[in-house]
Amino acid sequence: MMDVLYFAWLRERIGLPKERVETEAATVADLVEELKVREERYAMAFADTSSIRVALDQELADFSAPLAGVREVAFFPPMTGG
Repeated sequence: MMDVLYFAWLRERIGLPKERVETEAATVADLVEELKVREERYAMAFADTSSIRVALDQELADFSAPLAGVREVAFFPPMTGG
């Protein structure tokens, strides 16, 4: 089991700030594919992954990163400077 967190417009589209997910996904990309087939709202939220960043246990990662041992996955839009 792992916590999956959604921020900004991802949270708005999916309708949840956080959920516990049981997954066999090996990578972040695999997890995204599992989520996309759940419901239309996930498919819409993850339609364009180029506009999404991911952090594993609060460390920035990419979609090819392995999930072994990860407790928390966070999805969020790119941060803007300021």
